[in-house]
Amino acid sequence: MNNRWRGITKTPGVCGGDACIAGTRIPVWVLVGYRRLGVSESELLHSYPTLSATDLTNAWVYAEANSSEIEMAIQDNEEED
Repeated sequence: MNNRWRGITKTPGVCGGDACIAGTRIPVWVLVGYRRLGVSESELLHSYPTLSATDLTNAWVYAEANSSEIEMAIQDNEEED
């Protein structure tokens, strides 16, 4: 992972190595999943008080640029339920 994705990190052994908001264990795919369910950004910020609007923007940009990765993560985690 390069520095191009400001605010997004991937750490082996943390959340399965999935892309997360930097400094948290909140995977980008989780935020995308909630967004698809109709959860608003203000609701996400309320539910995750450590997140900022910038964190969400970084997540959306990352998810759009890495849509295949995010789709696979969502699909993999839906199958586990």
